[in-house]
Amino acid sequence: MIGLLQRVTMARVEVGDDTVGEIGRGLLVLVAVHRDDGERDVARLAERILSYRVFPDGEGRMNRSVVDEGGSLLLVPQFTLAADTKKGTRASFARAAAPEKGEAFFRQLVRICRETLQTVETGEFGANMQVTLTNDGPVTFWLES
Repeated sequence: MIGLLQRVTMARVEVGDDTVGEIGRGLLVLVAVHRDDGERDVARLAERILSYRVFPDGEGRMNRSVVDEGGSLLLVPQFTLAADTKKGTRASFARAAAPEKGEAFFRQLVRICRETLQTVETGEFGANMQVTLTNDGPVTFWLES
């Protein structure tokens, strides 16, 4: 699994005219599932998202996690992160999980994160979403399970 984690001061996901997820200070994580991922990958990505130290401590070093900060989390499914872009000018999605598996693993990731963090919002699986964010830093990390 892949999680493109961004520290944000705000983030919002809209589908059509509706806001389906919105947070203030916290993390926006774009999530992709590979076809060969298993349930252990879901648990590992959740652990990494919740414990990854991206917020500054009293000395300005990135030593605090979203849990330490009591921040919010916005998880957005984005299968295009699983694309193979090594050749040509058109991405191959052969490595991406089938939609059923991708959605099931995404929902499992959301459930795990909600067990630890009070505010976990989501995008809408399979929808055409518009994502608005203010990246704080900017701070962006590519996480893999």
